[in-house]
Amino acid sequence: MDGEFRTSFVREQANPRAHPALVLNADFRPLSYYPLSLWPWQEAVKAVFLDRVNIVAEYDEVVHSPSMALRIPSVVVLKDYVKPQKRVAFTRFNLFLRDEFCCQYCGATGDLTFDHVVPRARGGVTSWENVVAACSKCNLRKGSRSLRHSGLSLRKPPRQPGAEELKNLGRKFPPGYLHDSWTDFLYWDAELEA
Repeated sequence: MDGEFRTSFVREQANPRAHPALVLNADFRPLSYYPLSLWPWQEAVKAVFLDRVNIVAEYDEVVHSPSMALRIPSVVVLKDYVKPQKRVAFTRFNLFLRDEFCCQYCGATGDLTFDHVVPRARGGVTSWENVVAACSKCNLRKGSRSLRHSGLSLRKPPRQPGAEELKNLGRKFPPGYLHDSWTDFLYWDAELEA
């Protein structure tokens, strides 16, 4: 039993997924907030050796090669600025993010799907302006009827979001784990309370 404990402890400590690096653009802002721009520690170390990033913060843990030792990077900044995309892809994920992961009819946050405001059976198209996040219950209730005939109303009208808007919405949904060294870079431009 003592051998089992030691093996599991060593395995947990050496878990390569346990030390991701926050990736910042050359302007020191994360490439994305949701999902948060993270690299596995191996990618961060590789980028350091290829001289593509600078290390801003490090973990206490060290990785070794035959000729050297390096503390694992926890925050890296790209040397070259990556221009953010202006166009927002129309994906299920981005649609849910635009609608803040809640039903646009009742506000529920679980069991989400999407709904065509003007049903496809009535000539509705699949576009930013006609599709909303909806819980299964509201989606079934609405069916292929119009809003007026279903008795439902939208919390806000659907529209195409901008890239910066989605990026800012992503900040509302931090991942389950945030390393202390990341905090200053994730919220450095947040408005301070007076």
